Amino acid sequence: MADQSCLVTNDWICGEYVRTRGQELADATLQHIGITLASVGIGLLVAFPLALLARRRRVVAAPVLGLTTVLYTVPSLAMFSLLVPVFGLSVSVVVTGLVLYSLTILVRNILAGLAAVPEEAREAARGMGYGPVRLLFGVELPLALPALMAGLRIATVSTVSLTTVGSIIGYGGLGNLILEGLRGYFKAQVLTASVLCVVLAVLADLVLLLVQRLLTPWARVKRRRSPGDGPVKRPAGQAVA
Repeated sequence: MADQSCLVTNDWICGEYVRTRGQELADATLQHIGITLASVGIGLLVAFPLALLARRRRVVAAPVLGLTTVLYTVPSLAMFSLLVPVFGLSVSVVVTGLVLYSLTILVRNILAGLAAVPEEAREAARGMGYGPVRLLFGVELPLALPALMAGLRIATVSTVSLTTVGSIIGYGGLGNLILEGLRGYFKAQVLTASVLCVVLAVLADLVLLLVQRLLTPWARVKRRRSPGDGPVKRPAGQAVA
């Protein structure tokens, strides 16, 4: 009875709201996840060739980095408003805007990761007969993965947050519930949807961190044993071969 009365008293924490609006929360969460995955995925597909182009042609690097930086400074409301005449009131407006925002993070991190690859590794690969494509995918990208994954994590978390702004055109996932709750001062809806946004961001970051650790096992070995750790100590009485 006390749980049901929380809807009447408009409490911030209300279990009855979660139980009665479970399907609504699930649909909004799925939309939020779908928009985030689409935006980050397309952003990565666009950022990768842009980063390679900027790396290969130095004259292009400054314009690419400058343009992506300028796009990132455009306020989200203005960005979505500018895209509405092109795509209409559709989810494409939100996805396109989020893709543009992700580019500055992804392009910079891909370039930083490739720049950090030791030249000795490239020379050794060339000496083994690696061509440009095999060198990129077989040597450079694996060594650049830590920086690339770091950028992907930042882009994903920021996209989860920015997706809520899409509620202004009805495609904001959990942002739709937050905006609707604010308009009606429905405390439980605002808090529940906001908490779910935070949970999504944290889970996305943890999943990508796990993927990064699985793809870069050598980084864990390097962290466990740094060059300054000194010689390996043998158990007492163990003979030296």
